[in-house]
Amino acid sequence: MNPSWRQRAACRGLDPDIFYPVTDEEADEAKAICAECPVRQPCLEHALANREHDGVWGGATERERRRLVRQRRKSA
Repeated sequence: MNPSWRQRAACRGLDPDIFYPVTDEEADEAKAICAECPVRQPCLEHALANREHDGVWGGATERERRRLVRQRRKSA
């Protein structure tokens, strides 16, 4: 995947701590930023492909990404 999507990410330049909440319940601020991001989908696909374990990527927490992986496996 071409990493140039990172240059257009809405999170670029923001405090990274926003995207690494302690609990999923604290992820709302990060998810709100992701919701407006023009590269949300490439970011999410990057996280899924690289098995990112921590943080909010493409608007999804680690738990949500695990669920997506399981759903994709079932439908494959």
